[in-house]
Amino acid sequence: MITQEQQKEVRDRVEALNRYLNIPEKRIQLEEEQLRTQAPGFWDDQKKAEAQMKLVKGIEKWIKDFEAVSAQADELELAVDFFKEGLVTEAEVDENYQKAISSIEALELRNMLRREEDQMDAVLKINSGAGGTEAQDWAQQLMRMYMRWAEENKYKCRVANLLEADDAGIKSCTLEIEGAQAYGFLKSETGVHRLVRVSPYNAQGKRMTSFASVFVTPLVDDSIEVNIEQARISWDTFRSSGAGGQNVNKVESGVRLRYQYKDPYTGEEEEILIENTETRDQPKNKENALRLLRSMLYDKELKHRMAEQAKVEAGKMKIEWGSQIRSYVFDDRRVKDHRTGYQTSDVGGVMDGKIDAFIKAYLMQFGGE
Repeated sequence: MITQEQQKEVRDRVEALNRYLNIPEKRIQLEEEQLRTQAPGFWDDQKKAEAQMKLVKGIEKWIKDFEAVSAQADELELAVDFFKEGLVTEAEVDENYQKAISSIEALELRNMLRREEDQMDAVLKINSGAGGTEAQDWAQQLMRMYMRWAEENKYKCRVANLLEADDAGIKSCTLEIEGAQAYGFLKSETGVHRLVRVSPYNAQGKRMTSFASVFVTPLVDDSIEVNIEQARISWDTFRSSGAGGQNVNKVESGVRLRYQYKDPYTGEEEEILIENTETRDQPKNKENALRLLRSMLYDKELKHRMAEQAKVEAGKMKIEWGSQIRSYVFDDRRVKDHRTGYQTSDVGGVMDGKIDAFIKAYLMQFGGE
């Protein structure tokens, strides 16, 4: 049975969320923004109208989620009163308490994602590393893990580009994940992921170590201004890979964008290479490639801004090859995040997309900085 202190903690945390989220002001803001959608000619500019509707839905979600948390806190207090009258069991009270705590923690976590980029969709790229076929198979397993995570969280996930390996697995892939605060949650996944297992691709049945890198950037929309110099762009086209006989293989629908990027702060130059094989329509693939380029340029500017504001804390592990952020040891049934120390023995669950606990541990430790 929960204590009076636990019951008071629930109410205190709900009241704190009401203050942090400024719910009364959000209700006023919602009315004002909804009035703008009723103005004559609102849909004349469709992109502007869609951005406004997205803003309205975002405010609505904060209010509805808080109301749900507040309602569960009320139900808990009611359950305690009913228990005193012998109308409900101790187990039912405890169940109400766990539901209230889970909802509070989920909203507290969302409240930590306040930056502009945290609200955006995400581009997630996976590259296989050292380890040959084993590493390529590992990259494909990670791809499946993130797709399952997106499905579980009701996010829309599209494969923007996929480069399959010759024998098994993939060499690289690019996923576009769309949904509320997708980047805010997935930014913790950037880094090197290490797999240790008895490889099915090793004839001697030896234990092998493989690596794959994950790189996550915000997926910018038309409301974010990014300067792209057209003179620095060049295009190639190619036939997309896939099952033989399909139209996608007979037409050069795949596009390869090369952008000669010059850092405006350091003057350093590099070539940005983006491939897109998402559709059979070459112009559409070009449009998607440009959107990914805008996301990468935005991410570069974002990283510079964070560095200037001293937000890139020295205590975090640098994202570079060999500095793995997480290890997946299949034989020992252990997945451990080296930044937070959080680990679990539910290897199967993790590979099925249950990575929320890792994301939460990361945001609770680093998200408020």
